[in-house]
Amino acid sequence: MSTIAQAMIINGVVLLAVLEADLGPHRKIGKLRILRPLLMAAAIVPLFLKNPATHGSGLALECAAAVAGLLVGLLAMAFTTVYRSPRTGAPVSRAGFAYAALWIVVIGARSAFSYGSEHWFGPQLGRWMADNQVSPDALTDALLLMAVAMTLTRTLGLARRASAAGHRTPALATPAA
Repeated sequence: MSTIAQAMIINGVVLLAVLEADLGPHRKIGKLRILRPLLMAAAIVPLFLKNPATHGSGLALECAAAVAGLLVGLLAMAFTTVYRSPRTGAPVSRAGFAYAALWIVVIGARSAFSYGSEHWFGPQLGRWMADNQVSPDALTDALLLMAVAMTLTRTLGLARRASAAGHRTPALATPAA
């Protein structure tokens, strides 16, 4: 399978997983919802982050991508509400159209860049990389670090907000006197 096909599959899986987990009202925030993305990141990073840049433009690109991922993750959290469920007292979340649109645009842009690097602007990208001494590994690592930073920021933000919301046993209805 080609690298571009792998990137498209990973982008699609990430988009579907995030939207399935977060989109809609009253999404339970349990241990699995927090641990799943953390475990995925722990598994994916060693598999794909082979040769991170340690200096120069490659390192700067990787750092910039990680910061961009952090900022997008914070923006995603701005579109997410965490509150206590009136039924269970447990923390739940709500994310709607703006949240979905953000993830669709970001994953779509990443997919377009991956596709474009092979089919639309490959020679120009190659020239830019050579001029700036950015290796193909550094570019791939930057895209991976951006995705991981987005997901971890969103997940840790969700965990922090859920913890702040706390867990309270719902009040039992008392009969009217």
